[in-house]
Amino acid sequence: MEFVGFSLRNNLFVAPMAGVTDRPFRQLCKKMGAGLAVSEMVTSNSLLYGSAKTQRRANHDGEVAPISVQIAGSVPEMMAQAARHNVDRGAQIIDINMGCPAKKICNVMAGSALLRDEPLVGRILAAVVAAVPDTPVTLKIRTGWDKSNRNALSILKIAEQSGIRALAMHGRTRACGYSGDAEYETIAAVKAQARIPIIANGDITSPEKARAVLDATGADALMIGRAAQGRPWLFREIEHFLATGTHLLPPRVAEIHQILLAHLEDLYDFYGIETGVRVARKHISWYTKGLTGSAAFRHGMNLLPDVATQQQAVNDFFCTLAEHSEHLSYAQTENNNEGLAA
Repeated sequence: MEFVGFSLRNNLFVAPMAGVTDRPFRQLCKKMGAGLAVSEMVTSNSLLYGSAKTQRRANHDGEVAPISVQIAGSVPEMMAQAARHNVDRGAQIIDINMGCPAKKICNVMAGSALLRDEPLVGRILAAVVAAVPDTPVTLKIRTGWDKSNRNALSILKIAEQSGIRALAMHGRTRACGYSGDAEYETIAAVKAQARIPIIANGDITSPEKARAVLDATGADALMIGRAAQGRPWLFREIEHFLATGTHLLPPRVAEIHQILLAHLEDLYDFYGIETGVRVARKHISWYTKGLTGSAAFRHGMNLLPDVATQQQAVNDFFCTLAEHSEHLSYAQTENNNEGLAA
């Protein structure tokens, strides 16, 4: 796929998720079939550039191009400065966050709160595009502020006039959060009028759903977030299904065991041992949700204090799984959806 000047493996993108799409996760998703991975959002507050968290989020060492970095904020000048700062540190695409529904983001009039102020949206987009004239700028939004104020079509026009190169849409309003079903008809309406690529996002949890969302929206690409947590191989499953109409076999237990161990090593290296062990817990939980016997395993995992005990527990769990089945098999007694989409 050709996308804002880059040739991508396919049209399957990893959604930016705070606390999830760090460099280890982005690299893994690209290895497992994603065409593009957008970083977790980086603050536009220059006072925080020196913080360990912000510096980690701007670390792209060894990352497969193109490197897309999402910035968040509400002051045009600060957003412009943040765009320049990240381009200087390796960003090849700048993505602007106007889709995050989190209260701590919206309370400072950033994220999806910006959708309430269309003139400010225009000023921010124009400032960022002007600040990095040689770097493509993309935008992530929701369908509107609430169901009475769906203004995605207006935002599209502002974005196109401002020089935004592509628009990703989560098919919910800010007020919906992550509840209810994604409204693909709004994405379809925007796509019908768009002159730039449109990326559909929301509730894409399986190869069949990916095909259905592409058909329903006419979107140029799909953006997958929560469903890839603990299941990064979802991208190759969707890629295969869209190309052939057939399903890959479920991954082998032994393969996912090794993928998880490598992911853990990457987390320990990236965050340092203490923080790495803590971050690893949520990923281990996501990988194992819905698998036979995982409820007790996940509970015990959160009590393990160090790398050695964490790795040993993972080894024991997956070796037990492998004794019963060659391929991953989700238990019917647990909420199977947990294994598919967080």
